[in-house]
Amino acid sequence: MTIRLAELIEEFRVPGASIAYWHGGEIHREAGGLLNLDTGVEATPDSLFQVGSVTKVWTTAQIMLLIEQGRLTLGTPVAEVLPEIDPSVTIEHLLTHTSGLDGDFFHDTGRGDDCLERYVTAIARRPLGHPAGATHSYSNGGFSVAGRVVEVLTGKVWDQALRDQLVTPLGLTHTWTLPEDVLRFRAATGHLGAANEPTPTWGMMRSNSPAGQICSTAADLVRFGRSFVAGGGPLSPASVRSMAEPRVELPERVYGSHWGLGWILDTWDGTPVLLHGGNTIGQAAMLWVLPATDTPGGTGGRVDGTSGGTVVAALANGGDTDGLFHAVADALFPELAGLTPPAPPSPPDAPARDVPAAHEGVYERTGARITVRGRELVYENTGDFSDLEPPMRFELAPTGEHRFLARRSADRLWAPGAFYALPDGSPYLYFGVRSTPKVS
Repeated sequence: MTIRLAELIEEFRVPGASIAYWHGGEIHREAGGLLNLDTGVEATPDSLFQVGSVTKVWTTAQIMLLIEQGRLTLGTPVAEVLPEIDPSVTIEHLLTHTSGLDGDFFHDTGRGDDCLERYVTAIARRPLGHPAGATHSYSNGGFSVAGRVVEVLTGKVWDQALRDQLVTPLGLTHTWTLPEDVLRFRAATGHLGAANEPTPTWGMMRSNSPAGQICSTAADLVRFGRSFVAGGGPLSPASVRSMAEPRVELPERVYGSHWGLGWILDTWDGTPVLLHGGNTIGQAAMLWVLPATDTPGGTGGRVDGTSGGTVVAALANGGDTDGLFHAVADALFPELAGLTPPAPPSPPDAPARDVPAAHEGVYERTGARITVRGRELVYENTGDFSDLEPPMRFELAPTGEHRFLARRSADRLWAPGAFYALPDGSPYLYFGVRSTPKVS
C-alpha cells in the first residue's frame, strides 16, 4: 500500500516528510523530499526529524515508570520533589496540562546538565496562569518541570534517564535528544514562511527537552506507539490503561475531545484513539495509536496488551503540515483500520457575523497576546521566539455564541476556539489548546 507521498509533498509544499505505519505484522516506511532546501540533502526513512511535543508522551511514560516503582503517585504534590513549585500542583496536573504553570515560558538556562534545575527555579517565580486543576491549558513549562522530577528521582539527567527507561528497552536506534548525537545521522532542518526559508535557529533550548526535544524517525515513533498496543514495552498494562483514561474534557474539541495522561484522546466511529502532535521551529510531527482496531489478519489489539491495533507516524519539516497530516490520515486509516478520521471543521453556510461584543478584547498570557475584534483575531508571539514570526491574523467565523473557527488567509484548514469562564467567573479564551485570560 502506498500513500502517494511525493504528490502530497508537492501539494502541501512540504520540503520533506517521512511516514511509517504498522500493517500486516510489520512496519512500513516511506520518505520523500528534502531535509534542507539549501543543502539539497534528500529525506530517507532513516532520517531524523524533530518530533516536538510528541516528546510529552515519552516524558509521561517516564513518570509512570516511577509511579510503578512506588516513588510517586498521581496525587503527589510536585513540591514534595521540587519544593519551589506551588504546593497546589500535583503530578497529575503536570501530565494533564491543568497545572496553571506558564505554558510557553521558553526560558533558556544554558546547555549544562543543570538546565532543568535552573528552569524550575525560574518558572516557580512566575504566578500560575490559572488555579491548579481549574481548566486545561497546554503547558510546555509543566513538562519541563516533570522532566526535572524524573531527574531528581532517578539521579540522572533527563536525556540519560530517557535512554535508560525507554529508548534502550524498546531497542530504538534512531531516537536522540542532544544535537551532538543527532548530527551523527541525516537530520532535517525546519522551514518557515510562505517561501519555506530554512530556519535560522535549528532547535529549541535544552530546558525545553522533556516537553519537545526528541529527534527520531517515523519508524521509531511507531515502535514506541506499538508498546501501547501489543505490550512488551517497559510500561505495565495497568500504566498503559491509566494513560488512556479520559481525565480532562476539553473546552473545545481541537485534536480530540479529552486529555488523558500525556495522550490526547478521541473517538472515531466508536473506536478509541490515542494521539499527539508536535511543532518545533519549522518542523512538525503526528503520532496516532488505535489500540482497539484490527489490521488485516490481525487479532484486534487492546490496551491490555494483546496484538493488532494500528499505529501511524508522520514527520515533516515545513509547508502546510496540518494539511499533509490530514491527507495522510485520510489515505491510511480507512485501509488500515476501516475507519474514516473526522473531517476538519468548517464554518456554517450562513453569512459571517461578528464575535459577540462581550467576547471582544485583549487576552494575554506569558508569550502571547491575542486581540479579538469583530471578525478578526490577531495572535502576537511576545516570547523568546517573537523575532521568528510576525503577528498572525486570523479570520473568525463564529459557530455559536461562545464558539468560533479561525483561519489565516494562507491556511486551508480552520482551527476551533471557544470563549468560556472559570468557576470563579473569570473570562478566558481557549485557542490553540491554550487558555488565555481576558485582560481588557
